[in-house]
Amino acid sequence: MSKLPFAAVLFDLDGVLVDSELLGNAVWLDLLAEHGLTLDRDTLMRRAVGGTHQALFDWLHAEHRWVPPEGFLPELDARLARAFTATPAIEGAADTLRALRAAGLPVAVASNSLRARLRLKMAAAGLADLVGEHVYDPAHVGGRGKPAPDLYAFAAAQLGVSPTRALVVEDSVTGLTAGVAAGATVWGLLAGGHIHPDSAQALRQAGAEHVLFSHAELRAALGLSVPV
Repeated sequence: MSKLPFAAVLFDLDGVLVDSELLGNAVWLDLLAEHGLTLDRDTLMRRAVGGTHQALFDWLHAEHRWVPPEGFLPELDARLARAFTATPAIEGAADTLRALRAAGLPVAVASNSLRARLRLKMAAAGLADLVGEHVYDPAHVGGRGKPAPDLYAFAAAQLGVSPTRALVVEDSVTGLTAGVAAGATVWGLLAGGHIHPDSAQALRQAGAEHVLFSHAELRAALGLSVPV
């Protein structure tokens, strides 16, 4: 069993369990360019990681006076669906989920992505069965995505635990803010293949008690070993 006083672990998905950020970013860059807006990868990544699509559209309008033309959203959804069929798991993520199951700690995924998209990514990465049914998006909480605390508070409640007894694992300031506001203990995990727009220092300043750089480090911090 875990040596730490957590009753559940709540994961963000993108950049924490699956390495999907570069796939999604490439789709956005290509489609925006086809509709007259050229952005560099790092600029878009800084705005996209951890946020909702609506927040990104709001930024595109405020910063570039760009609004999605008719047909943009269906095409975006179709291209993302195709791209995410190739989503890989982050190295060690499956081992972490197996170790948590063996330790008797329930897990949930809480993400600003749409639930159908979350399911697609997890299936492609081979993690769907290890996570189970506890997968939540802003639609579960009236659209109040991160950085609001609602999503993590709801996920904890669905597992039957208080957020104050939950560990949240996040890779963005947006997500960390949500976890802290929900009353959870929050750790940063910078293990994805993309260049993280939020540095370890930024995550600590947002309230991360630890910042880790691999799932092996995460398991070690939890006192977990991979079941044989």
